[in-house]
Amino acid sequence: MSYEIRTVGAEEWAELKALRLTALRDPVARVAFIESYDNVHGRADEFWQARAVPLAEGGGATSLVAVDSDGTWVAMLTILDETRDRTVLAGESTDGTRGTEGTQDTDGTGSGGAGSAGQEAVLPQTHIVGVYVLPEHRGTGAAELLLRGAVEWSWENTAARRVRLWVHGDNPRAFAFYTRLGFTKTGETAAFPPMPEETEYELVLPRPESASPLAS
Repeated sequence: MSYEIRTVGAEEWAELKALRLTALRDPVARVAFIESYDNVHGRADEFWQARAVPLAEGGGATSLVAVDSDGTWVAMLTILDETRDRTVLAGESTDGTRGTEGTQDTDGTGSGGAGSAGQEAVLPQTHIVGVYVLPEHRGTGAAELLLRGAVEWSWENTAARRVRLWVHGDNPRAFAFYTRLGFTKTGETAAFPPMPEETEYELVLPRPESASPLAS
């Protein structure tokens, strides 16, 4: 299958909402997301409209989607820019969620969702959260294209020295997926907010020398 990877516009908030709610109803949400369907499905339109505003237009984050040849949104993720405020705490996001929320990729891999409360980000970085792929598009390459798109966006649009995300400890397929794309564990761990007895792990991908950082 072929996919277009592109950013979401503010006017596309309804489509963003629909795919996010689908993600939160998926069985993978148990280890993939901090946010729950029950907590957000009744939120006012303004909540979703604010989420859709990209960083370039003053929003708190930029969302990317994978679109198939029929124009259907089949995968999504969100990028947080943690380069502009060096005191951003690990695990905090700009839309009220904590950390990296959910990857279920090609074969059910996943990135979890916390971050070490109180730990300051030591490098300018972007933070991938809210990754989701529709079940029927797992194993088609959509997840890899989407993640690579997020990494390329980070190098091209920010001064990030690395890209990070968090993976739930009970998701070995996620570790395998991200490792294949070049991410490695930092040694940082955190409690998974919905289930504090469970653990998440931070993974990062450094900026390659060939991708020159933007001027600060």
